[in-house]
Amino acid sequence: MRVILFGATGMIGQGVLRECLLDDRVTAVLTVGRAPTGIVHGKLREITHADLLDLAPIEGSLAGYDACFFCLGVSSAGMNERDYRRVTYDLTLSVARTLARLSPDSAFVYVSGAGTDAGGRSMWARVKGETENALLALPFRAYMFRAGFVHPRHGVTSRTRLHRVAYIVIRPLYPALRLLFPSAVTTTERIGQAMITVAERGAPKRILEAADINAL
Repeated sequence: MRVILFGATGMIGQGVLRECLLDDRVTAVLTVGRAPTGIVHGKLREITHADLLDLAPIEGSLAGYDACFFCLGVSSAGMNERDYRRVTYDLTLSVARTLARLSPDSAFVYVSGAGTDAGGRSMWARVKGETENALLALPFRAYMFRAGFVHPRHGVTSRTRLHRVAYIVIRPLYPALRLLFPSAVTTTERIGQAMITVAERGAPKRILEAADINAL
């Protein structure tokens, strides 16, 4: 299976890339992003591209893949709706529409968020929900991963300083969180493994919560 990965330098993307490189089901990985990952591996090829809203210059390199794992995203904290929508909706759909045209039989796995709701009160939940709905309407196999609390594994770290500090504080509590809230907690390792499984053989439903991800 040949996979394209967007957002490989983010926390979840790092975990997904690690699992793709370890898993024999994945034969090739193409990362696309504004910065290189710094990883060298026989299965890995990287494209550094500044404007992900315009994929025309690299479109010829994006065809022929079996799946796209879209892990790129930003926190809505401190952002107005226009700017958040540009990154969350416009950029995601720019990539998705291109890949749906190039590889309509492929799988597209999108990292969304727990609480996503196109009719919700929170700005981020509405924009994420609209993004999910637009992806599900495209002519490929789209799956939404609403991961909930994600525990980073195997040296994976967030690029956001505040998030790094928060994970250091929460890390000792993770066993208790997993015990008390098993349906709301997952790991970067499990997300990566579940994405590969979904791309390989599908899933019972298109919107997957943390418990569904763990089960896969």
